[in-house]
Amino acid sequence: MRKYWHVINIGIQNNLSYRVNFLMRVVFGFIPLLATVYLWRTIYSGSGKPSGSEVAGYTLAQMTSYYLIVSIMDVLTAVNEDDWQIAADIKDGNISQFLLKPIDYLSYRLCLFVSGRLIYLAVAIVPLTLFIWCLRAYFTLPADPAMIGWLMLSVVMTALLQFFTSYAMAMLAFWVLEVSTFIFILFAIEYLASGHLFPLDILPPALEKVLYFTPFPYQMYFPVSIYMGRTEGRALAAGLAIQAGWVAASYCLARFAWSRGIRRYSAVGG
Repeated sequence: MRKYWHVINIGIQNNLSYRVNFLMRVVFGFIPLLATVYLWRTIYSGSGKPSGSEVAGYTLAQMTSYYLIVSIMDVLTAVNEDDWQIAADIKDGNISQFLLKPIDYLSYRLCLFVSGRLIYLAVAIVPLTLFIWCLRAYFTLPADPAMIGWLMLSVVMTALLQFFTSYAMAMLAFWVLEVSTFIFILFAIEYLASGHLFPLDILPPALEKVLYFTPFPYQMYFPVSIYMGRTEGRALAAGLAIQAGWVAASYCLARFAWSRGIRRYSAVGG
């Protein structure tokens, strides 16, 4: 384990070199969030209903809180450039060194992912806190503080699910020269089907049920729904079990893609 702690330490040092880039990404990331919040405020004000009314089962405070929690979840779990870097390592032959040393490439990339999230959180926490403070009138606290433990567990599994899925997608670099199209397609599907753009429970029930046969709701909407108090009891236990199943499936897929891809791999030179 000592070598992987060393990888995390190196990753933190490397990411600190780009802390200004992280800060700019966070700050400018608030622009679409702010636009979304004001869009929903306009929807509520133009609904012709009294203050405190609901649209699609959400009050304005709940809807605003939803998007703020999504932003926090993104800071904690999002895969930014890891899939691009993995694909580049394959194309450029950089993975050759991992075939000759006693270090597992997936574990190595997971350590770098964790270090990147730690630095991103450290950089984002101040502007994100200020943004939430400015919108505190529309921000709701967890419906049940006792659920925080289950929420943290779900957040960890969300991060792992996103990482393993991106890792498996990057393995396509063993078979195709350019994986950017596949990465963009996956990102677009995840953005729509995971609950980034809107809460999934405002969709028609049939469509929502179909989405729950995929891993996408467990990449964002599920942990947010725990925070909002919309998933509890038996639904919470079943959801955590299903999310754990998707994490295990994505891990196995990542391992399988690596084992198959490495058979096709060839590199010239040192």
